[in-house]
Amino acid sequence: MPDDNQIDIPASFITLFVAPGRQKPSEPRHVVADRYELCEDMATMLTETAKNMQFSLGISEHEVLVRIQRGLTGDDAVVSVREAQWVMQRLAELLDWEINTTLLA
Repeated sequence: MPDDNQIDIPASFITLFVAPGRQKPSEPRHVVADRYELCEDMATMLTETAKNMQFSLGISEHEVLVRIQRGLTGDDAVVSVREAQWVMQRLAELLDWEINTTLLA
């Protein structure tokens, strides 16, 4: 059994690949799984960065998330805008921080 069959991809991530009016993702499972692993790893790695930013800069949780989102969606972005929004939501979840839904828009 291939390793990607072992990955439990949350529905919140799969929906990033489902076009309006469709039920199935537009990409094969292995592509969605690869993108999920990248985004989950990114959110996990950013937890320490976010905590350090808040502590060292003395800024609010919201401002930390705004700054990180800018970095995720910049010119050299490795994730799509929708993936970046998912990463931000997941990062906030991992940190147990509230996230303003306008940040995700």
